[in-house]
Amino acid sequence: MSFLLELLCSQCGLVHEADRPQTVCRACSKPLWARYDLERLAPQLRPESLRGRSASLWRYAELLPVQDPQHRVSRSEGWTPLLELRRLADRYEQRALWLKDESPNPTGSFKARGLAMAISRALELGIGHVGLPSAGNAAGAAAAYAAQAGLRCTLFMPEDTPRANIIEARLLGAEVVLVPGTIADSARALEAYRRDHPELFSLATLREPYRLEGKKTLGYELFEQLGHLPDVVLYPTGGGTGLIGMGKAFDEMEALGWIGPERPRMFIVQAAGCAPLVRAFQEGSSEARPWEGAQTLASGLRVPSAIGDFLMLRLVRRTRGGAIAVSDPSILEAIVEVARNEGILLCPEGAATWAAYRELRQRGHIRPEDEVVLFNTGSAYKYTEVLEQLL
Repeated sequence: MSFLLELLCSQCGLVHEADRPQTVCRACSKPLWARYDLERLAPQLRPESLRGRSASLWRYAELLPVQDPQHRVSRSEGWTPLLELRRLADRYEQRALWLKDESPNPTGSFKARGLAMAISRALELGIGHVGLPSAGNAAGAAAAYAAQAGLRCTLFMPEDTPRANIIEARLLGAEVVLVPGTIADSARALEAYRRDHPELFSLATLREPYRLEGKKTLGYELFEQLGHLPDVVLYPTGGGTGLIGMGKAFDEMEALGWIGPERPRMFIVQAAGCAPLVRAFQEGSSEARPWEGAQTLASGLRVPSAIGDFLMLRLVRRTRGGAIAVSDPSILEAIVEVARNEGILLCPEGAATWAAYRELRQRGHIRPEDEVVLFNTGSAYKYTEVLEQLL
């Protein structure tokens, strides 16, 4: 049973109804949050009560927006492994190093969490046609869950998106439109398309409230799998829904009485060729200017601007974390180092977190006694064009 109450604007706090389709705040156009009746839920839901539940993100059903279980569109997404990087921890004299590996998710990435939730809710609210712009992995997830739900799906993707993602989305039945430029250009193409097809409901990052709810389960899983929160989280950040979602999960856990005010120090990791949030953090800004000429081999990080920029910057400052950009050569080096020391192939975005770890450790922002969690957001096997450069 979901304890969903309403939707709140993340900026101005205006209340929106949760029982009909919603996009962004009708007053200020900022993202909406799902709010739950945590006061009523707290006496019933304790960490120990989760034992024995399904090994998927649906184990947190009370804290998710789908009202009727029959509307869950699911392929057992979530509850991904938290892998200990023992050899690398020894090599760098780190007390504890963990990798939250999202590659076992359906369609091979963390995008399954958000799209499972968004499409389940779209089905529940009677939406028949969905679409989004995507730099790769979100397209495959959207196509898969739309196919399972019987919804029409239209996707707009940069022309240079990894071929595996394009093939995947088309085989899963989605209409794929390739657009010159970046995901920002794809987003503009989607909006132009919607003028002639107003029935299409956009599932673009933080342009609707429910992808965030799927991604927040990352935070709940970290707490359950470790038994506590780590000291440091390094997260590869494009649109940043996972980072924002974890922050929301930690706040909900505090309201439920599971944790106190403690939080991990959270770090935004971006590519040097597209680092609008890092620049904004360094400038002390609350919002990020769009990045011109975005270029990086980590396609998921090639996001020139993000609607949730103010939320991410607020979060990393609140947690005494930060933002760091890493170069493409350092990402390639990180893929090789992790592969040959731990037997794990990281996607470029995941490898960016290892490159960031090394730099932050060298600068003293990560201490030897810290417990550190890195995120590998997808399967390396979708990036054969990148991996071939390492042979």
